Amino acid sequence: MFDQLSIEPLTAVLIIPAVTAGVLALLPSYWAAARLNVDDLNNVFIVLTTFVAFTTSVFSASYIGHELEIGRLTPGHLRFYHAMYQTLMFAMNLGLTANNIGLMWVAIELATLTTVLMVGIYRTHEALEAAWKYFILGSVGIALALFGTILVYMAARPVIGEGSDAMVWTTLIEKAGSFSPELLNVAFVFLLLGYGTKVGLAPLHAWLPDAHAEGPTPISAVLSG
Repeated sequence: MFDQLSIEPLTAVLIIPAVTAGVLALLPSYWAAARLNVDDLNNVFIVLTTFVAFTTSVFSASYIGHELEIGRLTPGHLRFYHAMYQTLMFAMNLGLTANNIGLMWVAIELATLTTVLMVGIYRTHEALEAAWKYFILGSVGIALALFGTILVYMAARPVIGEGSDAMVWTTLIEKAGSFSPELLNVAFVFLLLGYGTKVGLAPLHAWLPDAHAEGPTPISAVLSG
């Protein structure tokens, strides 16, 4: 059992990037360019995120094995944990490589939902309370971020025109000087509050203590990283 626990998460962490790269290679270049972008800055964050994912998955093998032995988790919980863990890592990397502000919002929403499910995996009263608190506060933050995203689109539409081009990061950066500064300032406030809640930016971090205390230790490490 332990050998299986040791191999499965490591295999997934190593295979998923290769599969993703293969899929992207098959997509038309114009499709990928409008939705995904990798530059020098997010290269750094992708490497850091992958490092955290890999090292945490190594620790997860012994941690989850111990939780199974003492009866805190079942084999069903094991499968659920690893499925959600890989989904979380996918969502985090998708958010980093997204060249579309709408796609980035979807990726962060997916990361939020998977984290909520993993925080409450022990199904105790305290764990469910922590997961529920994270869900409520995270949902409020994501809703604010969505409104900020819509405002950015509204600011870009008169300059770029209607359609998905008004949500493409590289196009937005190129044309940002022509956008309404008042609308962008309002959008910035909503985006800061929204994504600030998600990352636990003070004073929007009320969910953090319970999530770290009640969730599995590897997930606490990911949230800290």
